[in-house]
Amino acid sequence: MTLRPGRRRAREFALQALYAADIAGTAAPAALAGLWSSQLDALGEGLDEPVGPEETEFATELVRGVMEQREAIDARIEAASEHWRLPRMPTVDRNILRLGTWELLQRPDIPASVTINEAIELAKRFGGAESRAFVNGLLDRVAGEVGRGGRRKK
Repeated sequence: MTLRPGRRRAREFALQALYAADIAGTAAPAALAGLWSSQLDALGEGLDEPVGPEETEFATELVRGVMEQREAIDARIEAASEHWRLPRMPTVDRNILRLGTWELLQRPDIPASVTINEAIELAKRFGGAESRAFVNGLLDRVAGEVGRGGRRKK
């Protein structure tokens, strides 16, 4: 299966918006608006290619979905983690896990393996040295718990 164009970049945009909202304590729509504005500014300086409509739509869907279900998503992540409470997790990892968990729960049209692999790519790019393994292990566990594969089932 090939990735749809723009989905990886849309996930990056969504992660950036969720991270900004988490750090600043702002609402996700405001963080998303700030992100789109910064993308337009970067374009004016010739630093990036334009954000496509599919990227905007998917990133917005991800951010809204995570924010609307954040409490339930956070509870699921904490239940799947061993000896880790959400506030102790690095902010980047926490928001990658939120994105991946939302996708696993709400987008059955996206294979679980794609969701997990994309989350691992985000962790490699934006996370710390241990992020990749941490994100992989937790999302694999969540996938198993929600019946979408995974090596570990509860």
